[in-house]
Amino acid sequence: MSSRPDDGRETVREFRDAVNMNPGELNRWLATDDSKAAGWRRGGRGGESVGHESGRRIVDLLRKRANQFTDRDFAHMRKVVGYVRRHMAQRPAGDVRNTRWRYSLMNWGHDPLKAPLPAVGGPSRKARQRHRDAEHSSGRNQRR
Repeated sequence: MSSRPDDGRETVREFRDAVNMNPGELNRWLATDDSKAAGWRRGGRGGESVGHESGRRIVDLLRKRANQFTDRDFAHMRKVVGYVRRHMAQRPAGDVRNTRWRYSLMNWGHDPLKAPLPAVGGPSRKARQRHRDAEHSSGRNQRR
């Protein structure tokens, strides 16, 4: 993430790269017992976890248009990006499919079993996919 102020485009791009679950997937996940059990709770055992609460906010953000974002929305997007990057750096060894580590990340909108998170400042997932698609279609044209 850049330290210089921007009009929010970079924040939105990084947020959309970090959050690789769509609103429907995230909503379905948040309704599960595994989702509700994962994460840290303010004040101890009771109440909703911080990540679960964030997940509900992320669903709302994913459904908003870019021109509807508020300063609070941008701040939460930056928080999500930071959390996902820090948590991904702590990936445990072995199969992570049924781990609290994965479940916590999924509460924040990132399923680590999907496409990897792009490097900071690197091309977005969409840009990398466009590049792969272009290479694939040019390879097909060369074989003809």
